[in-house]
Amino acid sequence: MASIREDFGTFIRRGNLVQLAIAFVMGAAFTALVTALVADIFTPLIGVAGHFDFSAWKYTVNGSQFLQGAFINALITFVTVSLVVFFAIALPYQRYEDRKAAKAAKAPPTTRPCPECLSNIPLAAKRCSFCTSPVTPVSAPAA
Repeated sequence: MASIREDFGTFIRRGNLVQLAIAFVMGAAFTALVTALVADIFTPLIGVAGHFDFSAWKYTVNGSQFLQGAFINALITFVTVSLVVFFAIALPYQRYEDRKAAKAAKAPPTTRPCPECLSNIPLAAKRCSFCTSPVTPVSAPAA
């Protein structure tokens, strides 16, 4: 029986756990970079066009401050990160999966539709298990 120390060591050395930790750290660094880009470049450019400063955009009600400019900065950051993740990761991966699926050989069919009720039945069936109609057996195609 392995000790808790050995079990924990095996758990920590798992490849997917290390990869997840690296991905988390890289994601946090990327998010900080995009946040700075949005707060320091994008929103001032938008403010130039509209003649206002997002970071100073706030209002006060009964002593409570509502920082809607900070929220808009966060919203622009979220949309920017989402677009980058979609175009840099999700879309290329989906195209890769589509190409891989297109190359994969399709398995020969093992069922066919019943001529009476159109339910799927095995190729070698002599009678439909759904409507009990007699059907002619079909031999399976050679692989």
